[in-house]
Amino acid sequence: MRHQRAGVHLSRTSAHRKALFSNLVAALITNERIQTTDAKAKETRRLAERTITWARRLGDVLTKKPDKRTPEESARVVHAVRMARRMVRDRIAVLKLFDEIGPRYLSRPGGYTRLVKVGQRVGDAAPMSILELIPADGGPAKKEESSASAKGAGEGAGKKAAAKGEGGEKKAAAKKPAAKKSAEGEKKPAAKKKKSEE
Repeated sequence: MRHQRAGVHLSRTSAHRKALFSNLVAALITNERIQTTDAKAKETRRLAERTITWARRLGDVLTKKPDKRTPEESARVVHAVRMARRMVRDRIAVLKLFDEIGPRYLSRPGGYTRLVKVGQRVGDAAPMSILELIPADGGPAKKEESSASAKGAGEGAGKKAAAKGEGGEKKAAAKKPAAKKSAEGEKKPAAKKKKSEE
C-alpha cells in the first residue's frame, strides 16, 4: 500500500521532478495560465495552491509598506517568502506572488486554480489540460452566460435566432479567407504571364 506517498513520479528522478514542478508553478504564477498534460497539471495544481496559501495567509501585512511593519510582521513575511522560495526558485514569480496574487485571494480559503481538459496532444495523444488562476471575483462571464442560456432554454425563438445570427457571422468569417485566396490566385497567373513575356 502506498501510505504517506503523495505525489506522482512521472518516470523522472527526484531532482528532475522537483525542477519540473518548480518551473511549472513559476510559469503558472508568472503567466497565470499554462497548458500541460493532465498528470502534470494535477500535481502542479496541488503545489501551486500550497504556495499561494503562503502568500495569502499574511493577510493585511502584505498591504503595509515594508518600513511600516512591526518586527513580528517582518519576520512573518520573511518566513513566508522563504517557504514559497522552496517551491518557486524564480525571483520574479515570487515577487508577483506576494505583490499581486496573494492580496487577490485574501478572502478566498483555497481553490485558486481551475483545471480545464482540452483534448489530446497531436504527437502522442497525451491528454492535455489548461491550468489557470481564477480571477479575483470567482469566474469569467462565460460561465454566467452558459448557465443563463441553460436556464432560459424554454424561451426558444429569441435565443435560437441569436444563435443563428452567431452562426451566420462564423460563416461570413469563413468566406473571407476564401475571397483572399481567389484574389491571390488572380495575382499569381499575372506573375506567370510576366515571366512568359520576358
